[in-house]
Amino acid sequence: MNPIINQIGTVFVPVRNIEKARDWYCDILGLPVTEEVLFGHLYVIPMQGTGIVLDSKIYQPERIYQSPPFHFNTSDIEKAYEFMKEMGVEMVTEVEHNQWFNFRDPDGNVLMICEC
Repeated sequence: MNPIINQIGTVFVPVRNIEKARDWYCDILGLPVTEEVLFGHLYVIPMQGTGIVLDSKIYQPERIYQSPPFHFNTSDIEKAYEFMKEMGVEMVTEVEHNQWFNFRDPDGNVLMICEC
């Protein structure tokens, strides 16, 4: 029997300032800031399903994501796009194929929102 489970546990996102990144991610996801910063450089975002861990220890400008390593789900791509624009988020693309768009977090990581 294979001991490795075909399931992603968490995705690490490199960030410069853990507190600022924590606040930004919680704000766009509508989550309260409930967890403490762990070991001075980690913040676990309380997600449904695969987790996200913000990590300031691994941050280096050349390590930021140039392509989305994952996408956030939405049931309404147009509303999600308008919401992110209203939040002042840097948009990388328009809504493509009525399905997805890319944006940057404050540290320059390219991320995606996709209608499921």
